[in-house]
Amino acid sequence: MIRKKNRPPAEIPSSSMSDIAFLLLVFFLLVSNVDTDKGIGVVLPPPGDSEIKLNPKNITMVLVNASGDVLFNDQLVPIAEISQRARELEAGNPNMVFSVQTDRKTKYQDYIDVVDQLTIANVKKLALIGTQ
Repeated sequence: MIRKKNRPPAEIPSSSMSDIAFLLLVFFLLVSNVDTDKGIGVVLPPPGDSEIKLNPKNITMVLVNASGDVLFNDQLVPIAEISQRARELEAGNPNMVFSVQTDRKTKYQDYIDVVDQLTIANVKKLALIGTQ
């Protein structure tokens, strides 16, 4: 009579599975690009207690409140007009310093929009004042 042989069931070898997973992980880590936020490019002064005295005529105050309104030298100005006014002021006075101050509850996007407008105007001297 014919007897059937008892064979063990077929298995997929899993001994090298961890090696393959590790190699795939390393491959995708090396090949993929990770976008990094550059943030705002600002050159900070060296640390120290040195204060620079400025002539008040050379300072333009740019105030941004919590609701996104911008006061440019005590005049309410739309954000889109800041670059034009900044160019005009800097053309008349190359030593002009633009001081940007915000309220504690000012939206970050409003702050960035104001700084972007001053950057578009190619402002040379910009003071970013933090709120207390």
